[in-house]
Amino acid sequence: MKAIRLLLLSLMVPVLAFAHGGEDHSHDEVPSAQTAIAGEPRIETATETFEIVGRLQHGELSLMIDRYETNEPVLDGQVEVEVNGQKANARFHSDHGNYAVDDQAFLKALAKPGMHALVFTVAAGNDTDLLEATLTVGDEGHAATAPAARRFPLSTAAVGGVGLVLALLLSAIAIALARRKPSIGN
Repeated sequence: MKAIRLLLLSLMVPVLAFAHGGEDHSHDEVPSAQTAIAGEPRIETATETFEIVGRLQHGELSLMIDRYETNEPVLDGQVEVEVNGQKANARFHSDHGNYAVDDQAFLKALAKPGMHALVFTVAAGNDTDLLEATLTVGDEGHAATAPAARRFPLSTAAVGGVGLVLALLLSAIAIALARRKPSIGN
């Protein structure tokens, strides 16, 4: 009887170990990321040449720019950011290794709640590229009215629930088999 339970338990564990999803491990096109509900507005975008990760914080749009293939930081490049026809240059900060847009009129437009389509023009060495991203900025009440961030994606919870139901079903079968009376001789 214990052997049956151990066998059924050992069959269930590998199924639950692979119960996750919602991840895209491809490298075809990197979609622009939108901000999390709680926290500072963030962007992420990439092309075959450059990758930009940025956030709106402390009165500036802070940008980290790397070469996509090598992850080498882009230092002393020329960066221009455009939102709704308004343009601003990002200055390179050699002490932090990042770029920052601190134009107050630009930041005021960017800080308004909503989705902002950004276009980045990056020139470094012999390479020039355009990158697009969407920055989502919530209003101050947005975080309070939004649902709490989940610890697990919905697909993981669904697979976990199915795994739990399967475990209970297999346990019930094991108990029923253990309680079955053996048939007496043929």
